[in-house]
Amino acid sequence: MEEQFIYMAKESVVKGQVKIGQGTSIWYHATVRGDKAPIEIGEYTNVQDNAVLHVDAENPVVIGDYVTIGHGAIIHGCTIGDESLIGMGAVILNGAKIGKHCVVGAGALITQNMEVPDGSLIFGNPGKIRRVLTEEEKAYNRKNAMGYVKEAKEELEKVERKEEM
Repeated sequence: MEEQFIYMAKESVVKGQVKIGQGTSIWYHATVRGDKAPIEIGEYTNVQDNAVLHVDAENPVVIGDYVTIGHGAIIHGCTIGDESLIGMGAVILNGAKIGKHCVVGAGALITQNMEVPDGSLIFGNPGKIRRVLTEEEKAYNRKNAMGYVKEAKEELEKVERKEEM
């Protein structure tokens, strides 16, 4: 699938050194601030309502492809691998590295410099690795991200229809 669009809700804020991949969506009241270091968001990724992405001078943010960043999550100076899902209200701190195909549970706190291996389920405060995800769970991460690609396209079509009126 090759989607040639980026959706940014009018109420979102994207500032500074930010690179956003095709098919990616930044939803209502999300804040993406690459003011001190770069933020790189991969393709087909979604940053949901009220999420905050921010950096420190030594800690950029790198988010892979097909990633879901849940409502109200705080992503600060860390790396998130492809096809991972970050639950609502989760906090990921500077230097943390979330592997590919991971799920970080809602409300989890991923502490500074923590490394989470590929395919892990992690939750709690502080976050602890609970188990390895099943193949079905890993596949859901990509499916969820693609659902947001569809929603973003629909939002863009609504905007285009309003502009034609």
